[in-house]
Parts: sequence; structure tokens; C-alpha cells
Amino acid sequence: MTAPRPMRDFGLEVFFSEWEFTARHHMTASDLESMSVPDLLALATPEDRGAYEKLWLGYTETWGAPALRAEIAATYDGLAAENILCLAGAGEGLYAVSKVLLDGASHAIVSTPNYQSAETIPLSVCDATGVPMHRTQMKGGWRVDLDDIRAAIRPNTRLLSLNFPHNPTGMLMPRDDLQALIDLAREHGIWILSDEVYRGVELDPADRMPQIADIYERGISLNVMSKAYGLPGLRIGWIAAQDRDLLQRVERYKHYLSICNSGPSEVLALIALKARERILARNHALLSRNVVALERLFADFPGLIEWTRPLGGCVAFPRFVGRKGAMRFAANCWKKAVCFYCPARSMLRS
Repeated sequence: MTAPRPMRDFGLEVFFSEWEFTARHHMTASDLESMSVPDLLALATPEDRGAYEKLWLGYTETWGAPALRAEIAATYDGLAAENILCLAGAGEGLYAVSKVLLDGASHAIVSTPNYQSAETIPLSVCDATGVPMHRTQMKGGWRVDLDDIRAAIRPNTRLLSLNFPHNPTGMLMPRDDLQALIDLAREHGIWILSDEVYRGVELDPADRMPQIADIYERGISLNVMSKAYGLPGLRIGWIAAQDRDLLQRVERYKHYLSICNSGPSEVLALIALKARERILARNHALLSRNVVALERLFADFPGLIEWTRPLGGCVAFPRFVGRKGAMRFAANCWKKAVCFYCPARSMLRS
């Protein structure tokens, strides 16, 4: 039995808090280009715009507005509104799912590198094993080795936490590997929490992975309006699952956290989801243009950066190979060009 342990500081967010809002050029944003409230409302139907303007600012339903849950469910292949629980961003989902599924006798497996809370929160409850990404000649340059996951499984392994498109490498898992992973998890009765916040902005839509809640009975899909949709200010996220008992348990845990979501944010999220094809098309165009511009920039400074084009999402994991190290390079960029980069070491700060 593992005793509860304190969570270390969120190193990435500590680093961001120092530099994010003072940099002129923010080169390490993890979300697509956002939009203003008037721009978003311009995409609304007259009925939805009227609903926003006449909104009553009381408490909302803990599960989320029924219309919002139904629209979210429509982004999956075989789920209904009853399979959706709305949350205050994706972070609440990462926290609540770990707290509900894990206890001191449990064990979790997480891919590394990762968004820190996917690892730190399970570690505050139980033992956790990190399974590293490997460099490969496969498309995208990175791969999760299923043999590594198999070797990490213990009799008490309860949760496998993954993230695709992966942050920070942009990796996507081939469909055959994904099915083999599901078969392995099913064999051992393991839940898969799949962070899918960048789904919809793959550079090549043909690489898009299915959502885990659609294809695995113990799959939990995590998503949010922040990343692919570029609307982090709404703070609307959700989990989707076939197992409604699991959703009920997380909903009960939410009573101790946010309780409910912001009413204005729910209406604006509904408007955005109804216009998702236009928003995602716009964001995909920005992504496609910017990755080419970034590659041109790297080409102008040969010998400074090792680079593999990501398959999805708006983040990447280039390796700085110049003199004096990435931390010094990032600091110099900030001081001389007011340009903000995020060195990998900042993700490890405690």
C-alpha cells in the first residue's frame, strides 16, 4: 500500500507564469490561435446568439447542459449524451479520473514525456511507471513500444494514461498498435485514459486515430475546447466513456471540485461545436502554414536544431543541439527578441 504523497509543483505552469504574458512572440503556446467573443458569436445561429444574450447566470447542471452534452456526443461514433460528463477544462478530468480509479494499492502506467499532471496526480495516490517514447524511423519519428507497456504491467495495474496526438512530440499511434494496446489492456482489466485534446488538427487527416471511448469498453476519452478549437478561455472540457457507472463516480467527485461549469462558457462552447467544421478547418490551415514557416526558420540556422515534423497538434519536440544548451538559448531569445520558447527542462522543475 502506497501512502499518499504531496504533488510537486507543476513545473511547466510555474515556468509559464514567469514569461507567458510578457513575451511579445509566444512560440510555445499549446493551443491553436484563439478568437474573440464577437468572432465566435458571428458563427452562431440566431437562436443560440439569443440564448447567450438572455442567459440566466445561475448554477448549471453538474453533468453539463443537455444540449452541450448532445453536441459533444455527436463528435463520437457511437456515444449518446448520457456518455458525456462536462468538466472545468481537461485538467479537472485528469485529476478526478485518477482520484476515482486509483487508491494506495493501485499502480498506473503513463507515457513519457507527458503533460505533467498525467503523471504527478497518479503518483500522489499510488505507484506509477513511466514508459518512454522511442525515436524511430517510422512516420512522425516517435513510437510507444508495446513491449515496454507489457513489461510495466503489474497485477495491481489499474490505469494506463496516454495522449494522442501526443504532447509534446505530435506522435500518433498506428491503428494496429492501438488495437494491440486495447487487447493488452482488456486482458488485464486496465482502464485507458486517452487525452485526445489535439484530435481534429492532424497535419494529414488520414492519420487521425479513433477515440478510445468509441472502441474500448474501459476507455475514457478526454477532450476540451482549449486546444484543437483554440478556446482555452471557455474552460470547458469533458470525458466520454461507455461505462456510465464510472462517469457517475467522477460526477460525484466533481461535487468537491468545480461543482458545475460556467453558464456563458457552456453556451459559447455549444456555438463553437456546432461550427466545428469551420473552426477546425481554419485551425488546420493555420497549422499547415506555420509548420512550413517553422521548417524554413530552422533551415536558416543549420546545425542548431534537430527536427521531426509532428503528425498532429500544434506542439513539437525539436532538439536544440547548439552551444551552451537549451535553457541558455531560451533565455537569450527572451532577452534579445522578446520571444518565448519552452525548454524541456522547464517541464521537470519542481
